Amino acid sequence: MKLASLLIAGVSLGAMYALVAMGFVIIYKASTVLNFAHGSLVLVAAYTIAATQGAWGFWPATLLAILLTAALAMLIERFLIRPLGTAAVPATIVTIGVDILLLTLLTSLLGADIWELGQPWGGAVVQIAGIGVTVNRLVGLVVAVIVITVLLLALRYTSWGVQMRAVAEDREAAAVVGIRLGRVTATSWAVAGILAAIAAVFLTGSPTPGLTPAVAGLALVAFPAAVIGGLTSTTGALVGGLLVGVAETVATGYQDQLGILGRGFAAVVPFLLLFVVLLIRPQGLFGERGVTRV
Repeated sequence: MKLASLLIAGVSLGAMYALVAMGFVIIYKASTVLNFAHGSLVLVAAYTIAATQGAWGFWPATLLAILLTAALAMLIERFLIRPLGTAAVPATIVTIGVDILLLTLLTSLLGADIWELGQPWGGAVVQIAGIGVTVNRLVGLVVAVIVITVLLLALRYTSWGVQMRAVAEDREAAAVVGIRLGRVTATSWAVAGILAAIAAVFLTGSPTPGLTPAVAGLALVAFPAAVIGGLTSTTGALVGGLLVGVAETVATGYQDQLGILGRGFAAVVPFLLLFVVLLIRPQGLFGERGVTRV
C-alpha cells in the first residue's frame, strides 16, 4: 500500500517535472540554448499569483502570471539571447546570469515568509482505492496530461510545430526556405514560459507548504529529467519527468531504510539517475545521436 501511494504521488510530481522539462527541450530545439533561468521563471509566475490573487482572485491572477511569464521569456530571448546569434555557450551563460538576477530579486521580495497562492482546492485529500492523494497533485496530473497532449499535437500538426522541427533539424536550411527563425524562437520561449507558469501553480500547492525561493530549485530538478529523456525529444521530457518524479518520491518515502546513504539521499536521486542513463545512452533515452563529419 505504501509503495502504491508513493508511485501515485511520484507520477503526479513527475507530471509537473515533465511540464518544466518540456520548456527546457522546446527552447533547446529552437535555439540550442540551455535556459538555466527556467526555474526562476517558475518562481516569477508563482510570485505573481501570490501577490495578486488577494485582490484579483486566483483565476485572473493565474492568467496574469501566464501572460507575464510568457512575455518575460520572450523579452529575455529578444534582448539577451538573440543578439548573440548562434553562440550557444555564451547564451547559456547569460541565462545563468538572468537566473541569479531574478532569484536575488524574488528572494528579497518573498522574504522569510511562506506565501499562499490561494488554489481553490487548498490542501484537500481524496481517497483512491484506499490511497490518499492530494487534490492539488491530482488536478495537476490531469492538467499536465491535457497540456502535454495539446503541445505534442501542436508540434506535429501546426505550422509553428512543423517550422520548429525544421529549425531544430537544420537552422540554415530552414532560413533558406523562408522560415522566420526569430519568430519561431520567440514563440518557443513564450510556450516554455507558459509551461513554467502552469507548473508553478501545482509545485507550490499541497503537499508543498507554499511559495518560497526554494521553488526555483525544485523546478530545476526538471533539468535532469530533460537530459534523461533527451534534449531533442519532447516525448523524452515526458518520460524523464515521470522517471525522476517516481524515483525521487520513492526515495523520500523509504529514506529511513536508505539511512545509510544519508538523510538527503532523495535530493540527489535525480542526478544519480541522470548519471546512470548517460553512462548507458549519452544522448538520453529518446535523444538523437549526433554525427559530425570532418
